[in-house]
Amino acid sequence: MSKDRIQIAGAEVAVVGGSIAGCATALAAHRAGAGRVTIYERTTGRLADRGVGLAVHNARYAELAAAGYLDAAMPWVQLTARRWYVRDGSAPLGRQVGVLPFPFRSYCWGPLWQELRRRLPEDTAFRPGVRVAAVSEAEDGAALHLDGVEGGASGEGSGEQQHVGAGPRTERFDLVIGADGYRSVVRDTAFPGVRPGYAGYLAWRGAVPADRLTELGLPGLPADPWAEEDCIYGVFPGGHVIIYRIPDGRGGRRANWVLYTAPPAGPDLGLDTPTSLPPGTLTDALYAHLTHVTAELLPPYWGGLMRLTPRHEVFIQPMYDFTAPRYTAGRLLLAGDAATVARPHTGAGAVKALQDAAALEAALHAVQERPDALAAYGAERGETGRTMVELGRRLGRFLVQDTPDWHTLDQAGVEAAWAAADGSGAFGGRELKS
Repeated sequence: MSKDRIQIAGAEVAVVGGSIAGCATALAAHRAGAGRVTIYERTTGRLADRGVGLAVHNARYAELAAAGYLDAAMPWVQLTARRWYVRDGSAPLGRQVGVLPFPFRSYCWGPLWQELRRRLPEDTAFRPGVRVAAVSEAEDGAALHLDGVEGGASGEGSGEQQHVGAGPRTERFDLVIGADGYRSVVRDTAFPGVRPGYAGYLAWRGAVPADRLTELGLPGLPADPWAEEDCIYGVFPGGHVIIYRIPDGRGGRRANWVLYTAPPAGPDLGLDTPTSLPPGTLTDALYAHLTHVTAELLPPYWGGLMRLTPRHEVFIQPMYDFTAPRYTAGRLLLAGDAATVARPHTGAGAVKALQDAAALEAALHAVQERPDALAAYGAERGETGRTMVELGRRLGRFLVQDTPDWHTLDQAGVEAAWAAADGSGAFGGRELKS
């Protein structure tokens, strides 16, 4: 097999990164006829327990369902409308300034990942706790340089392998798929020096079990004052919060929230280098800022809902964006956030990763007849990635960095402001090309 021609039938494939993008691209490789597929996931925690929410546009769901990457068996909540609220004195919900359509399905990250994980064939090797330190060229393939294990197996399905005590080693593959997120070691090998750029603000994330919402008990409000199909946009100068219900994976609901605003002035948080602040690492200054925003800038009910999330469960995702020059480099392929990071305002993060997998499957099927099929995959997905990055930047300016005077807007004003910010109409993701 020559270096520039990949024989996918029976190929040994490595997927670096075991989250949604990793499991989806592993499934793509299997369906395209690959031999053994090995997934390397550096963490050892139970990925199925991740309780954050994500949303998929109805039209993108239909495409991904037809491609076999989503279906009705995965727990979801149908959303239909976005209601925009501003703080208005002591009014519990604030004042509604506009309503826009929101045809999305909401999911919980953990159960969605678990469903994708279950669909992988029994012979898929899933190796948790193994860190890929570097990637290099090998004869007719690529080599992974592994640092050994960071812990035991996660026990989340078949194919788990423990490597306790294993030292550094090298393993060769015919093809390596980088699905290892915005700090991708595979991308660093393919395109050295390409780094995500910090946008200057943060996403603060949390979730609340639905049965806890009755604790808010604000005068004049029913126990459940917002419809299940509503997505809430609570807007204020310099930021906004999005709140919507998601399934909890056990037949119940959670209220998922994401707050976007800049961090307080103070010590350097080291955010210029791609990083995150996982649950349990919220500093006193950051927590005080979160308390200020929820108590003083948002309407009482929505701010109170956010404060029901315990401090140790809140985590922070700094906003970065970038796209790789290409999605392919020899025997290295990129997918998900390893290839493109667009700000979550686009409503298309999971969609983009699943579309990458569907497009990759099609390209791998076609590569024997069309040697340029993988290059076409990289070009088409790269174009989509650039569109979503630019959309994320525009929405970031509108919703965080250069917000309008929300109190002066009415329904027509919200519609016009959103239309100007969306521009391309790509909110929720671009159409998946067949």
